[in-house]
Amino acid sequence: MNPNSESTPVGRTRPETYGIGENLVLVSNRQPYRHRYEAVDNAGGENAGTDEAGDDEGGGGGSAEDGRRVAVDSPVGGLTAGLDPVMRRLDGTWVAWGDGDADFAVADEADRVAVPPEDPAYTLQRVRLSEEQVRGYYDGYANQALWPLYHTATCRARFDADHWERYRDVNGEFADAVLSHAESGGVVWFQDYHFALAPRMVKTAEPEAFLMHFFHIPWPAADVLRICPQRAALLDGLLGNDLLGFHCPQYCARFLECVDEHLPSAAVDWGGGEVHYEGHTTTVRAFPLGVDADDIRAKSEGADGIFWTRFRHAHDIDDDVTVALGVDRLDYTKGIPERLEMLEHLFETRPSLRGELTYVQKGGETRERVPAYQRLRERVEDGVERINDRFGTDDWQPVVYTTEMFDYDRLCELYRFSDLALVSPLRDGMNLVAKEYVAAQVEDDGVLLLSPLAGASEALAEGAVELDPYDTAAGAAAIERAIEMDDRERRSRMRALRRRVHEGDLSAWLDDVLETAGAVREARPGGS
Repeated sequence: MNPNSESTPVGRTRPETYGIGENLVLVSNRQPYRHRYEAVDNAGGENAGTDEAGDDEGGGGGSAEDGRRVAVDSPVGGLTAGLDPVMRRLDGTWVAWGDGDADFAVADEADRVAVPPEDPAYTLQRVRLSEEQVRGYYDGYANQALWPLYHTATCRARFDADHWERYRDVNGEFADAVLSHAESGGVVWFQDYHFALAPRMVKTAEPEAFLMHFFHIPWPAADVLRICPQRAALLDGLLGNDLLGFHCPQYCARFLECVDEHLPSAAVDWGGGEVHYEGHTTTVRAFPLGVDADDIRAKSEGADGIFWTRFRHAHDIDDDVTVALGVDRLDYTKGIPERLEMLEHLFETRPSLRGELTYVQKGGETRERVPAYQRLRERVEDGVERINDRFGTDDWQPVVYTTEMFDYDRLCELYRFSDLALVSPLRDGMNLVAKEYVAAQVEDDGVLLLSPLAGASEALAEGAVELDPYDTAAGAAAIERAIEMDDRERRSRMRALRRRVHEGDLSAWLDDVLETAGAVREARPGGS
């Protein structure tokens, strides 16, 4: 369901402002709209998938006369697309890093621009970050310290003092940007692990503001957090929030355990899921994130199969070959090398499947400046080459590997027509690919194979086939079982999965988070 829809699901109410009032300030690392320069060809054409920004927008941008124009990348799918209509309704402000090369050319003197460009409804406040800040805050502390720490990959965590300083400085800049918009008693919603310190900074300056925060990744156990030298400062920062949300109850419990062990002056109310600290109460709740299931279903139903046919033809995949699909960012938490080892074991021990199964790995390059990600990309490429060299023939390729970017319609078409989806992260906060695949299975004939270490397994384990990334032989057997599953069992499992995904969709998540925030806010002294 579109979060901006006027219809209301049975059993849920949707106040016009979700019970939190208007002028919400939302904070994320990535922005919902990005302005960039693009070349203008001789025919005056423009790139597909973008909106052209006129020269008079917010201070002007490149013009056709100098061989380029300003284009706008709009949100396509995922959380950013889901939050965009909420911000339109609440007439709020979205604070984010301005990473587009034309971002500040079209912004005003305060680095603000009205969005969406075609029908402005809210303000995008851009934060300027230098290359040094990005390398320290984002490439450094966020993704070389916090990301591996929270995913329990402790051997990869690097706690560099300079990175910590940049992280703290950038959190301060975002806090300043928030304070320029957050009126006393207003609502601020932080997203993810990039801003663990900013809530305390904002709360100190604006004690009456209502602060909420959603963590999109796991929270580690107390003994894992112990290795972080800045653990007390991180916990202190997050406890500046009035409401702190995680995907799963187990992450909430781990957070409370960490507070209990590493912040002695805090008092944990285990039954109420609250932390009392420095005269302030933080409520901790689980909100399992969903996908826009109705939109995915509509895109899947509307797929004519032309792209799928062309894709199979381009990669020499015969019509009678079973296709297994993996869609992942190239991140070491996603378990791609381990998945390739399962497939290699499968082709080695079940030779009858050679020529009968092709695995398509759609990889999205990410964080390429971080050495661990460079090594992962090489490991994945080596694994694909090894399997294809060992088992491939002139007529069949075991693994098709691509980093090509597909728009959301084409991705939904891949989901719909793939026979299996392999989702086997080593650790994942949720993993929305699993839910996207299920939502796209409009004919109920696909099979989801899912790691028990993904947050999505809490809702989908019953209908999915377990795919343990740490057990190569069992993983190979699970893939074989999925291939051989009869149609009746496939359809029964997928119908159950689709029902759960639609019941817990993105709209339900937004309702749950924002209405809980309204209730918590109302319960505060003074009711605001």
